[in-house]
Amino acid sequence: MELWVLFGTFGLLLAIGTPVAFCLGVASFATVAYLGLPPMVVFQRLNSGVSVFALMAIPFFIFAGEVMVRGDIARRLIAVAGAAVGHFKGGLGQVNIASSLLFGGISGSAAADASAIGGLMIPQMKERGYDVDYAVNITVTSAIIALMIPPSHNMIIYSISAGGRISIADLFTAGIIPGLLLALSLAVAAWFVARRRNYPTEAFPGWSMLGQLLINAIPGILLIAIIFGGVRSGIFTASESSCIAALYALAVTTLAYRTMGWVEFVAAVKAAVRTTAMVLMVIGCAASFGWLLAFLKVPTAMVALMQSVSQNPIIILLLINVMLLILGTFMDMAPLIVITTPIFLPVAMAFGIDPVHFGVILILNLGIGLCTPPVGAVLFVGCAVGRISVWQAVRTIWPFYGAAFATLMLVTYIPALSLWLPSLFH
Repeated sequence: MELWVLFGTFGLLLAIGTPVAFCLGVASFATVAYLGLPPMVVFQRLNSGVSVFALMAIPFFIFAGEVMVRGDIARRLIAVAGAAVGHFKGGLGQVNIASSLLFGGISGSAAADASAIGGLMIPQMKERGYDVDYAVNITVTSAIIALMIPPSHNMIIYSISAGGRISIADLFTAGIIPGLLLALSLAVAAWFVARRRNYPTEAFPGWSMLGQLLINAIPGILLIAIIFGGVRSGIFTASESSCIAALYALAVTTLAYRTMGWVEFVAAVKAAVRTTAMVLMVIGCAASFGWLLAFLKVPTAMVALMQSVSQNPIIILLLINVMLLILGTFMDMAPLIVITTPIFLPVAMAFGIDPVHFGVILILNLGIGLCTPPVGAVLFVGCAVGRISVWQAVRTIWPFYGAAFATLMLVTYIPALSLWLPSLFH
C-alpha cells in the first residue's frame, strides 16, 4: 500500500501539470505521513541529497556553458564545422551535427546546445531552402550528443545517485565513443533525408580557410582538453575542473575574443543561477523519493522480479531500455537519473553489467526522452526556436529517432564501445 501512496501521489500530481520537483516532494511527504514517520525525514533527505561536494561541479559547468553561449563561441565553432563538413550532402544539416559535437564538449547541456546551435543554424537553414522541420529535427536530436561527452553534468548526477562509487573520470571517458557514434548515426540519417529531399550542399572553402577558422576557434576548443585532460589525468577533480572551466571561459570571452561585456556577464550569471536552482531542487526532492524507494525495498524487489522474468542479460537490458524509454517520455532527465539509478543499477550489476557501461546506457536512453513528446524539454526548445509546433516536428523526426535508437542498441550490447577507452587509463 505504501508504494501505491508514493507512486499514486506522484503520478496524479504529474498528470495535472505540477512541476516535477514538487511532485517528488509532495509524494515523499504523503508516503512518510502514511508510514507514520516524522516529516523531518523528508527535509533531512532533501538536505543530504544536495549536500554532496561533487555537486559543486554542476553550477560551475552550467555557468561556463552560459558564458560560452553568450561569448560568441558557438558562432566560431559553427564556422569550423561548416568549413569541414558543409560540402557533404545536406550541407548545413551536417554542419548542425558537427557543431553540436564541438559545442557539446563545452556546454555539457542538451538544452543549451539546442538553444545556442539552433538559434544560429535554424534561421540559416531556412534561408537556404531547407524545410524547417528538418532543421529542428537535426538540432534537437544532435543536442543529445552533449549529454555523452565531457563535461556532461548528468554523468556527475549519475555517479552521485550510485552512491559516489563510480569514477566521474571513467564516466566522462566512457561517453566519448558512444557520443561520436551517435553523431555519425545522425549524420547518416541527415544524409539520407537530404538526398530524398534534394537539399543543397555548401562549397568547400579550401584547406587554408579551414585552418584559419580552426585557429580562430582554438581558444574555445581548448576548454574541452582542459576539462577532460585535467580530470582524466588526476590533476584536479571534477569539481575543481568545473571552476577552472568557468574561469577559462571568462578569460577566453573577455580577453581573447572580447565578446563578453557586462550585460552578457549578468545574463550568463542569471541564467546559470536559474538553471542550477532548478536542477538542485529536483535532485534534493528526488533524493527523498529515492530514499523511500530504498526504505520500501523497491530495488531488491526489482532484482527479484527481473530474475524471475529471465536470467539472460540480453533480455534484461532490453526490458530496462524499454522501461527507461517510456519513463523518459514523461519526465525530465535529472529526476529520472536520481530515481531510476538506485532501482535499475542493482539489477544491472546482478546480471554482471559494469556500472560505468550501464551509466552510458542510462544517459543515452534518457537523452532520447528529451526529444520525445509529451515532456521533451529539448524538443520544445528546438520547436520554439524554429517556430513550429511539436506535431510538425514529430511527423518527420523518425529517421533521427531510428539513428539514436540504433546507437542505443549498439552501446547496450557492445560494452567495449563504453569500456575500452576507460580501460586504457587503468
